[in-house]
Amino acid sequence: MEIIWYHPSQAPDRWLAGLRQRLPQANVRYWQPGDTAPADYAVVRSPPTEMLAGRPLKGVFAMGAGVDEILKQLRAHPEMLAEDVPLFRLEDTGMARQMQEYANWCVLGWFRRFADYRQQQQQANWQPLDTADRANFTIGVLGAGVLGSSVLESLRQWGFPLRCWSRSAKQIEGVQTFHGRDQLDAFLDGTQVLIDLLPTTPETTNLIDEKLLRVLPHGAFFLNLARGAHVVEADLLAALNSGQLAGAALDVFQTEPLPADHPLWSHPHVTLTPHTAAITLPGEAMDFIAGAILALEQGDQPGGLVDRQRGY
Repeated sequence: MEIIWYHPSQAPDRWLAGLRQRLPQANVRYWQPGDTAPADYAVVRSPPTEMLAGRPLKGVFAMGAGVDEILKQLRAHPEMLAEDVPLFRLEDTGMARQMQEYANWCVLGWFRRFADYRQQQQQANWQPLDTADRANFTIGVLGAGVLGSSVLESLRQWGFPLRCWSRSAKQIEGVQTFHGRDQLDAFLDGTQVLIDLLPTTPETTNLIDEKLLRVLPHGAFFLNLARGAHVVEADLLAALNSGQLAGAALDVFQTEPLPADHPLWSHPHVTLTPHTAAITLPGEAMDFIAGAILALEQGDQPGGLVDRQRGY
């Protein structure tokens, strides 16, 4: 069994050693330009077109939960990967827990008004603040996949009303579910905290704009843990400046790294992090990939298969 590996910025040693340990029957090598030797599987991040083009691979594994980057490459260079080669994304490889941590930190901070207390601390102002009514502090999650469902499950313990919206109908215990464009406004109406965990597709690009944000209650909060491409940032800033949004926490942006002169850096009601809400944990990722390869070798279908038309 031959496996080729490529990442544009990570050193290969840890990955090559880890995959060899988990798949001792395999020859795992770091792909470099000019390598046209046979391969059965590829483990990649931002692969050059020539790495994959023309190879009769049994499977390609993207090193991340999101596959929008490699799908964008495929749209620009369809010859890079034959249609019959299965493409896999990482399912829960430690990312779900990281997303849960981030979402709970934000939701509880907004509910308990910790940012307001921080501001009062800077003013030496001893003043208890009213909190929101828990029964009306509705949390709405855009996306009901592995990560969206996991975040919803982690929030159940706090007793907030929970709802989610997805492309197709889903049933999640204890969660009010909405689906399809026709139900999007009903989902947004009354949502006090909007959490984006959607995949990036043509339908979700620039989805979060002025029209969507104005359906939320005045003074709502927004958390983006998905992709910056979903948000019209000028509209987001306008909503923050008008008070339509009371605050936002952003881990992803239209342009990354976020330009130093971008107004989001200094906005008083924005918390931002540098795309670190859920990072790929190499050990868990290698466990998943090795297990998936063994399943394919045995004729079974592992999880994480990407529908290239849907984009996830």
